[in-house]
Amino acid sequence: MYAVTAAEMQAMDRETIDTVGLPGVVLMEHAGTLAAAAALAWLEEARGRQVVVLCGTGNNGGDGFVLARHLRAAGAEVAVFLAGHPTDVGGDAHTHMQAWCGVGGAVHAASEITGKRLAEALADADLVVDALLGTGLSKPLKGTIAAWVGQVNKAARPVLAMDLPSGIHADTGQVLGAAVRADLTVTFGLPKRGHFLGPGLALSGRLVVADIGIPAAVVQRADPPLQLITAEVARGWLPDRPADAHKGTFGHVLVAGGGTGMTGAVVLAATGALKAGAGLVTAAVPARFQPVVATRLTEVMTLALPETADGHLAAAAGPDLLSAARERSVTVFGPGLSRDAESFRLAREFVTALDGPLVLDADGLNAWEGHMPQFPKRPLPTVLTPHPGEMARLLGVTTDAVQADRVAAALQLAREVEAVVVLKGAQTVVADPFGKSWINTTGGPALATGGTGDVLAGMIGALLAQGLAAVEAAALAVYLHGLAADLWAETHHPAGLAAGELARRLPATCKRLLDGEVPEPFLCAGPLG
Repeated sequence: MYAVTAAEMQAMDRETIDTVGLPGVVLMEHAGTLAAAAALAWLEEARGRQVVVLCGTGNNGGDGFVLARHLRAAGAEVAVFLAGHPTDVGGDAHTHMQAWCGVGGAVHAASEITGKRLAEALADADLVVDALLGTGLSKPLKGTIAAWVGQVNKAARPVLAMDLPSGIHADTGQVLGAAVRADLTVTFGLPKRGHFLGPGLALSGRLVVADIGIPAAVVQRADPPLQLITAEVARGWLPDRPADAHKGTFGHVLVAGGGTGMTGAVVLAATGALKAGAGLVTAAVPARFQPVVATRLTEVMTLALPETADGHLAAAAGPDLLSAARERSVTVFGPGLSRDAESFRLAREFVTALDGPLVLDADGLNAWEGHMPQFPKRPLPTVLTPHPGEMARLLGVTTDAVQADRVAAALQLAREVEAVVVLKGAQTVVADPFGKSWINTTGGPALATGGTGDVLAGMIGALLAQGLAAVEAAALAVYLHGLAADLWAETHHPAGLAAGELARRLPATCKRLLDGEVPEPFLCAGPLG
């Protein structure tokens, strides 16, 4: 499924209205009806009847008037508060405000009530509906709406947000001054990027995607450039395991890196490659650590490489490493490499000379800080896996700048290096050099522990070795990586997942996915509810 910007959704709405001929007032009726169904389900579970609906003067408020009318018809006690004056409401929203009043509903305008009156109503509510602002917000909240958002959060009552929690930027998920904390968000047409990025992820709560009648042909013509990695998509990417296959069928992954105090990174990456289905794996490490790695990885071949006096990979390892890489399907380079100057030189020389598929991770990426203009344009599959700090160093910006718009940052680096980029973190972003990107929908705080990124690098290498395209290998790996952690967290505290345990859970995770036992990250509702 696509995740869209505010402008992309508005363009699809407009085409549906102007070209297809489905009136905006009908789309608004569908939106409010589906949101009302979600609200009624919530109230039934909570055994509540008191609802406060906060409406803005635009289309989001119009959706709120429709919801209020349907909730009232279903027997709920509904109070509607308008963040403005009724004369400020126009267009389709005005039509539905009149319909709300026509069935006996009252509109309490901001100019006619006190903050105390609203606070009392919120305190008694079984459900608060945020229909203040839609997806077009671009400036920090101010005035009445900012004050009401503060009151909603202070009241700490259950909140249903219409389309997007008010105060969240639809494209980046960033908070513009202040934002509603929703327990449930019903979004219309397609999910917005802000539901899955930045603070918007947590503030949206559980997500319901309501199909309000935007025709599939309109969506297909729009072809938004950002998609979600869902269970359905990931299941289709899983590589086949033919009955007559042998170990060579599934490729040979070379994992190179390690150094003093960091051999575990290579061990974890190699384990990730094995558990993600690679037929063969070789771990290449500084010579002094080869016996240690061989002992820890009995299913993996090992290669001893020239080392520095401090036990890091030396520049002299280049010829042996290149020779080994040319005999393998894919190279995963960088886990545990260290920031040794000679190892950094090896990294740059190796990447420049390598003529095979490559996954570049950790200090293999840091070696390019300040050298990005010289990064080679590689014709073979190449995947870079930076975390936000590494991404900031490669782009020459701050980490905050990267996190402010993760999709834009990933796309920028992908275009500059002409490779696939995996920007790790909450809701990992995968970007290709052609302007397409994917947001992962699995993973959570259980992954916030050392070594999980090494496992991911090995997984990507394994999927490349099994014949997947670079984007598919990267996207499937991040999905399975997050899903394994999610399934673990179902029966454990979010703290305590070790990276090795994560890798060992991958085969069972793949089976759960293939068996259709993995729920999607959101619910879908059709036009008829």
